[in-house]
Amino acid sequence: MKISIIIPVYNEKETILRVLQRVQAVPLEKEIIVIDDGSTDGTGEVLRRLHGQGNIRVIFQEKNRGKGAAVRRGLKEVSGEIVAIQDADLEYNPEDYLHLVEPILKGQSRVVYGSRFLGRNAFPPVSFLANKFLTFLVNIFYGGKLTDMETCYKVFRREAIVPLSLRSERFEIEVEVTCKLLLKKEFIYELPIHYQCRSFFHGKKIGWIDGLKALWAILKYRF
Repeated sequence: MKISIIIPVYNEKETILRVLQRVQAVPLEKEIIVIDDGSTDGTGEVLRRLHGQGNIRVIFQEKNRGKGAAVRRGLKEVSGEIVAIQDADLEYNPEDYLHLVEPILKGQSRVVYGSRFLGRNAFPPVSFLANKFLTFLVNIFYGGKLTDMETCYKVFRREAIVPLSLRSERFEIEVEVTCKLLLKKEFIYELPIHYQCRSFFHGKKIGWIDGLKALWAILKYRF
């Protein structure tokens, strides 16, 4: 099966080439759909040189709208039977795709999450507690059994993710996807992944306001 990898990008000039190299190195049939979300740091110029090279397609959004908007745009372009989301920093290891797709290929589940908490990964205490709290609420309100709802590494059969009618603009896309899948009684298979958290000094963009938006989204989609 071909895997469509959606990569939302905003101001990641220093990392995007290395991310693409690591994604390309994974021995899977794939298409890579990069969504430049209004970058202003030169990322767009780097991506223009790559557009159309091999299996890479780049879509440029004039304004920065957020990760959710970029993912939704990418979902309109996918042609693979499997869809995966990849951040444009170096926190996640694309080699993990190889085992994340296995439950899908074996027919065990249509959705697989890569859990950072099932592996041996270090977290800042505040991020650890915030992620655990949001995941706990999702499990309580939606009957899930997840350990890491906010993970970027979500892998789907295309027919499981495309029909969800997603609306989120920013990081609350993680909540919306999970809540809507659980409302549809979709079984989410979790596997451990590698994760190397970066700091805000090195470009991490999610903040406490996004945590509040995630909390609101959990309540909104349930009630």
